Amino acid sequence: MKLIVTANATPFVTGGATYHFEGLVTALQERGHEVETLRFPFTFHPEDSIERLMEWCETLDLTAPNGQQVDKVISLQFPGYGVQHPHHVAWIMHQHRIVYDLYPEAPSEPVQRLHDLIPAFDNRVLARAERLYANSRNVSKRLSRYNSLAAEPLYHPPPLAAHYRTGRAHNYVFLPSRMEALKRQGLVLEAARLWRAPVTCVLAGRGGYLNQNKRFIAEHDLSERVVILEECPDQEKLACYANCLAVIYPPFDEDYGYVTLEAQLAGKPVITCTDSGGPLEFIEDDAEGLVVEPTAEAIADAVDRLWDNQSRAREMGLLGRARYLERDISWDTVVARLTD
Repeated sequence: MKLIVTANATPFVTGGATYHFEGLVTALQERGHEVETLRFPFTFHPEDSIERLMEWCETLDLTAPNGQQVDKVISLQFPGYGVQHPHHVAWIMHQHRIVYDLYPEAPSEPVQRLHDLIPAFDNRVLARAERLYANSRNVSKRLSRYNSLAAEPLYHPPPLAAHYRTGRAHNYVFLPSRMEALKRQGLVLEAARLWRAPVTCVLAGRGGYLNQNKRFIAEHDLSERVVILEECPDQEKLACYANCLAVIYPPFDEDYGYVTLEAQLAGKPVITCTDSGGPLEFIEDDAEGLVVEPTAEAIADAVDRLWDNQSRAREMGLLGRARYLERDISWDTVVARLTD
């Protein structure tokens, strides 16, 4: 098939959305499809740039650009899923959350305007899609709650899925993620002050909260307990997963969360929180890991529990890996559903 895949391009920001997009394009190409990509330049500010992009996307007909017939369009992100095509499949990573579940109590006037515009846009353009999928149950639930739209959850594997391995547990916990408010590395740093286990916390990643996290470590004399790897090449990341005691992943209401799946592929238990969203689709308390309240005290206690009972921690990790494999999370499944 001749396919166009649409997504956003945000300069100098690389994260799960980038890996999702690139993974899909590669999977489609490897299975014989001819793929063109269309990435829309997206910035959060000024807000009127979002409105202009919405308007442009909705007028864009991709049925036969320049006379080239396109069999299907697959869209991943707002507002690119507003484009027009008779065989348009939307596979939603997430919506523009600041006008939905993250809407502030005292929004600015531009955000208020987007709050008035975006739900109507989403209702209109997503209702036109031939098929509607979400990348997790959590995202599907949001579409149902806010837009009364039914989207089938469709899981996909994380990058490097075939390369994860399980090694002997050492005395550190691992958290690889972009450093932003919703990822809540600060909560883990608070916990690192409290746990009594002789365990180091290894954070991997960069982001808007990197310097704030560095300041916290310096101010609280945590340099011997917390390590930040700003650069973590693939082989180093695989080794960090393989040899950690556990993975801590406490985001607030995550859409999907590769970290959970990567930990399971490495056979490691996951400490996550009761309000973490996507990870809870894969982690049950005292099964594949520990699900605790989003407090530093609760996370510290979880680290201590796994340190004190490392055989149980290993059992949890291996159960997580077995259950991941039972789910048949594969690009074969994804491509078959999206191109059906």
